[in-house]
Amino acid sequence: MQLLLIHSDFIEYEVKKSTPVAEKIGDDLKSGRMEDALAAFITVEKPDEANPQYVIDRGVESIVKMAEQVKATRVMLYPYAHLSSNLSSPKTAIEVLTGLEAALKAKNFEVKRSPFGWYKAFTVKCKGHPLSELSRNIVPEGSTINICAGEKPEVVSEAVKNEEKLKSYFYVMDVDGTLKDPKTFDYKGHEKLKAFVDYEMAKKRAVDRVPPHVELMRRLELADYEPGSDPGNMRFYPKGRMVKNLLENYVLMEAAKKGAMEVETPIMYDMEHPTLKKYLDRFPARQYTVIADKKNLFLRFAACFGQFLMSHDMTISYKNLPLKMIELTRYSFRKEQRGELVGLRRLRAFTMPDMHTLCADMAGATSEFRDQYEMCINTLDTIGLTLKDYEVAIRFTRDFYDQNKGFIKGLVKRAGKPVVIEMWDQRFFYFVLKFEFNFIDSLDKASALSTVQIDVENAERYDITYVDQDGSKKYPTILHCSPSGAIERCIYAQLEKQFMESEKGQVPMLPVWLSPTQVRIISLSDRHADYCRRLAGELRPNRVDIDDREETVSKKVRDAGKEWIPYVVTIGDAEIGKDKFPVVVRSESQPNKPLKVEMTVEELKARLAKDTDALPARPLPIAESLAKRPKFVGSI
Repeated sequence: MQLLLIHSDFIEYEVKKSTPVAEKIGDDLKSGRMEDALAAFITVEKPDEANPQYVIDRGVESIVKMAEQVKATRVMLYPYAHLSSNLSSPKTAIEVLTGLEAALKAKNFEVKRSPFGWYKAFTVKCKGHPLSELSRNIVPEGSTINICAGEKPEVVSEAVKNEEKLKSYFYVMDVDGTLKDPKTFDYKGHEKLKAFVDYEMAKKRAVDRVPPHVELMRRLELADYEPGSDPGNMRFYPKGRMVKNLLENYVLMEAAKKGAMEVETPIMYDMEHPTLKKYLDRFPARQYTVIADKKNLFLRFAACFGQFLMSHDMTISYKNLPLKMIELTRYSFRKEQRGELVGLRRLRAFTMPDMHTLCADMAGATSEFRDQYEMCINTLDTIGLTLKDYEVAIRFTRDFYDQNKGFIKGLVKRAGKPVVIEMWDQRFFYFVLKFEFNFIDSLDKASALSTVQIDVENAERYDITYVDQDGSKKYPTILHCSPSGAIERCIYAQLEKQFMESEKGQVPMLPVWLSPTQVRIISLSDRHADYCRRLAGELRPNRVDIDDREETVSKKVRDAGKEWIPYVVTIGDAEIGKDKFPVVVRSESQPNKPLKVEMTVEELKARLAKDTDALPARPLPIAESLAKRPKFVGSI
């Protein structure tokens, strides 16, 4: 059982709608509020089924202990499935929750329990004192979750251990290049920047409620949790797999335009390899470890290892520089902490485009850095994330800044808005300069997308050399670049952006080139089906489907809206045989005010061609006929 305890000024909730496993409740449980309460957010997990009473007893101990420390007499038990993806059966969950409720009441606590299996809106105000937040992981004795004999504990690099010990100086650099105190900076008109600064300085990464993109990724049938795997490993349905594939191909295409050569390298490496072992302790990531043939192996968390080992074996001339290689790592693995794993924002297995550039010297590296900075801006823009949608962080050592102030100011000027600066007195990591584009979601959590780093260590560590004009061997300066960041995180950012746009009264939609269905043809009745199929054939190779289900027209139209279909055509008697037909254009519509445009087939194809010009394309990932499609996700 995962338990998150928050001492609150108040917590209140209101049920919205039921799930298929919702318990039956009366009107008295449809809303609730407690003042000055200990809020217990609870996820009952699969291993708890082995001994529910043990979990109840240990849970009561943890809740009572904290309640006594903070002098709380009221407890709100709140079922919260998002602390884990390894969920128990509903029967066990309700047994544990009701058991906790009864046991706490027996100890003279005032207890309320919000209902299990319902979508709920809730508000909690944390008191914020040192004891106000606590998490616990309770595992039944004898459970299969216990560490197996011979299994090694989690390996944590020295970089991770020392990351929080580093002395950082945070600033905001304005567009004129002046460094300002983030505590006194005027954030008017830059509210997301303020949220990013707060997030960076607090270093609080855990998520305490479900971000909206989780509901969207499931409703759009893109992705979902995989209860049969380790947390942070997701399943992607056909639509989501297609969106991922388009994004992957697009990023590789953009890298190829810059001269990057695509390679492929292993996903696991020898932990005792002398060069790799040194690098592990310079990279701030937690690793997965594997034991095979008496060897300790680790799963890669980036493509650096393979590309650097490959570069070591190459013969490289100064004429070959700058030399670029890229790999789309499906997958990279990082043992992120459980409280940070939610939806697509932060995963333990993710797809990362990882490009490395060998440059002759620092001058060449800064020139490439500037070019790749621009490449990242353009890449995200095509994905549907503009400079207005993310905040820029630039991080460097004081020595690098003193020698390159004009260069740093130029990066900020290109961003066209204030950016977060982090400066270190001494270099601990392998890089002297990096930037990240950070998306700030609806919960004010920051997630890095594109990044470029100037690496001054690893050429020597891996003995990567090039032959200079005078015949001497020299170490190149290396750039690390991910033009988009993790592919899954791009989807997360797009979904969160569209949610926030919808909150402002705009119609949410994916870019047309990424939309699983680009045109939906709605058949008013069976006698129009043949015409709809002929029309779909004329509109291909664009992704066209036909809603031929035995549903009302109004439901078909509503469902097309829920799926964010860019173009919707309705075919009835009035449309058959005519040159033009009405097309609902989502990008030009308003909520409850669809814009209809009369178009010919050629005019609609021309619009689609403009929307998708020079971008990767894929066929429709599922059956053309909606009547023939399975449903991947239950009711949301």
